[in-house]
Amino acid sequence: SPTRDPPLPAAAMLMCSLSAAARRRSWSSRAAGALLALTVPALRLARGQAGDALTVRSQRAGVRNIVLNNPRKRNALSLAMLESLRTDLLHEAESHDLRVIVISAEGPVFCSGHDLKELTSTKGGDHHARVFTVCSEVMSLIQDIPVPVIAKVNGLATAAGCQLVATCDMAVVSDTSRFATPGVTVGLFCSTPAVALGRAVPRKLALEMLFTGEPISAQDALRHGLVSRVVPEDRLDEETEKIAGRICAASRAVIALGKATFYKQMAQDRNQAYQTASLVMVDNLAMTDGQEGIEAFFQKRKPVWSHSTGQRHQ
Repeated sequence: SPTRDPPLPAAAMLMCSLSAAARRRSWSSRAAGALLALTVPALRLARGQAGDALTVRSQRAGVRNIVLNNPRKRNALSLAMLESLRTDLLHEAESHDLRVIVISAEGPVFCSGHDLKELTSTKGGDHHARVFTVCSEVMSLIQDIPVPVIAKVNGLATAAGCQLVATCDMAVVSDTSRFATPGVTVGLFCSTPAVALGRAVPRKLALEMLFTGEPISAQDALRHGLVSRVVPEDRLDEETEKIAGRICAASRAVIALGKATFYKQMAQDRNQAYQTASLVMVDNLAMTDGQEGIEAFFQKRKPVWSHSTGQRHQ
């Protein structure tokens, strides 16, 4: 007969579900640490030689758009680009006005991965370690930040650029976009992109992409789960805005709780995941917005969200 995991003791079950306040403190402390890492020299590096910002941030009606803005270098994830992207992600991340983030790019290449000029021997091991540390921090931040992050892709995404797409919560892409992890062809296996890729697509496809460096089409990326939607190029903006609008219509606090829980339970075994999710459902029902949504359903009206983690009951 199949073996069953032993039930968790009550104390361990309680640890599976952080209170809303504890979750908020945990996220805030990580964000503060990341902000402290942004030194003045690093912020200065976030501009190109001509003074153009490497990323461009704008926000309207709850939607923050972050545009990778170095098409001359195929939007390579240089250390400066990574620092700039991190700054834009963290900017007022706790504000109720921020509901969803969309990452896109200027030019025909969404992102070509790391800047190989930063990975030569002349830069040295310490610099190399810094590049991959910051890149890993940014990728983790995308999934830890309490709002959904959408990649809007119109073009080629390779190596760490493919990693960025795989890391985002959703990816809306044009039907001409392509995705690859070609590091092996230049003697640098895409080991860090493999972390995100291997969690997004089936293992054998991930390994084929990693071993051969061959690109896959947008349609194949959709079929295997690397992206969430493929649309004609002329409808890319419209379709992304529709998804962002639907997210903005929901409670920010409920979305934040759901996103954090999703990633937490995905790292657990089945029984533990159900225990975690069950406790979070109870937490969700205790929230003001949880009860507001149910009341609005029965009263046949639109809910009026507070977007806060306040509780209606214990």
